Amino acid sequence: MDEKVRRSLIDAAMAAPYLGRDEELELATRWKGDGDQDAMHRMAMAHMRLVISMAGKFRHYGLPLSDLVQEGHVGLLEAASRFEPERDVRFSTYATWWIRAAMQDYVLRNWSIVRGGTSSAQKALFFNLRRLRARLAQGGEQLSSEAIYREISTRIGVSARDVALMDSRLAAPDTSLDAPISDADSGSAGRMDFLVSEDPLPDEIAGKRIDEERRATWLASALRVLNERERRIIAERRLQDDGMTLEALGSSLGISKERVRQIESRALDKLREVLSRRHPALIG
Repeated sequence: MDEKVRRSLIDAAMAAPYLGRDEELELATRWKGDGDQDAMHRMAMAHMRLVISMAGKFRHYGLPLSDLVQEGHVGLLEAASRFEPERDVRFSTYATWWIRAAMQDYVLRNWSIVRGGTSSAQKALFFNLRRLRARLAQGGEQLSSEAIYREISTRIGVSARDVALMDSRLAAPDTSLDAPISDADSGSAGRMDFLVSEDPLPDEIAGKRIDEERRATWLASALRVLNERERRIIAERRLQDDGMTLEALGSSLGISKERVRQIESRALDKLREVLSRRHPALIG
């Protein structure tokens, strides 16, 4: 919304007449009952003052007032579409919640590139932290930051750690990881250069994958020295995430669990012998 359009909207809002209770009820009834768009437009314009007033309360988040007004107008129209005149509630009282919700959602989406305030408690923390901290600081006693965080966490219902994290986010704007450490030297190292990752290096990942594929090939080749029953026992007992028990496998094969253990032991000895002969480094 450019400045000319914003100014025009504000002027139109200020010029719109206030609505009495009876006139408001009539317009709401025409809109809800007959779908009268003109009635809805008049009701919305008469309450744009409320939108502009509420937008001013969110200006300290550094977002354009025109965008806040525009988002608040969306909330106002949403309130108008949902308003039920038969409940005998003034439209301004009902619309206030929708206008505030629309503006708060806009602030949360645009104040930082890192999304925050995803739960109702986190939203309450985001929009009330500064006010509560200022009130506690003005209280007579000198409280440490930890004590302030604990008090705020109790009032809002979040952990003290969440309060501390939100306080640090509100204390400074977003900073690019590519920005240089020194403002005086644009060619200096960036913040990204000082981030340490504990993940393995690409060549380590590739080497591990190659080793795993090679070992799988060697094992598949070694399994060919086993007979059919030995291969089944090794596969069911050793090559599955949840290997079968000796008893369950013995029942499936029609033999005792002790016999399964003996066959398994013999098969493992065969595999070790073949692998040690073909690939000494693997066994060693």
